[in-house]
Amino acid sequence: MEEKPESLFEEIQRVRQAWIFAVVIIITVLIWYGAVQQLIFRIPFGNNPPPDPIMVVLWIVFGILFPIFFFSVKLITQVRSDGVYYRFFPFHLSYHKISLDEISKYEKTTYKAIKEYGGWGIRRGKKGKAYNISGNQRIMFKLKKGRTLMIGSQKPDDFKRALDSAFNS
Repeated sequence: MEEKPESLFEEIQRVRQAWIFAVVIIITVLIWYGAVQQLIFRIPFGNNPPPDPIMVVLWIVFGILFPIFFFSVKLITQVRSDGVYYRFFPFHLSYHKISLDEISKYEKTTYKAIKEYGGWGIRRGKKGKAYNISGNQRIMFKLKKGRTLMIGSQKPDDFKRALDSAFNS
């Protein structure tokens, strides 16, 4: 059986911005209110109410699936003795790996998510591909094949120390 490489760093980031929570909660509550009003009490919801089958679909998608999806999103980053592993759940069902020998350079920097990448999440920008949840701290990787990869972090100093340790061992 293959042994798992030693873990030097792990960070799990979730969406924590209050305004995003508020938007999700407002949408969810509104859909639940409309669905209960129209489907249970038989009072049409709104000036142009959707037919009941459409309301059921809206309730399932925006009242149940959307909040479950939103609250399950997380970015997991690990530095192991053989490379960097990252997973943006639920988009990645397994870890993506960057082996140490693929990395030519890495540095901790501050960035502007909206200006450089158009926001947070899985993004492509002028500076390459980005994975971020929130904040403005990152580790920027320059890969030997010429590509760049940015991974946002709330613990960039610990992330960089783990990378230094992996490269020095």
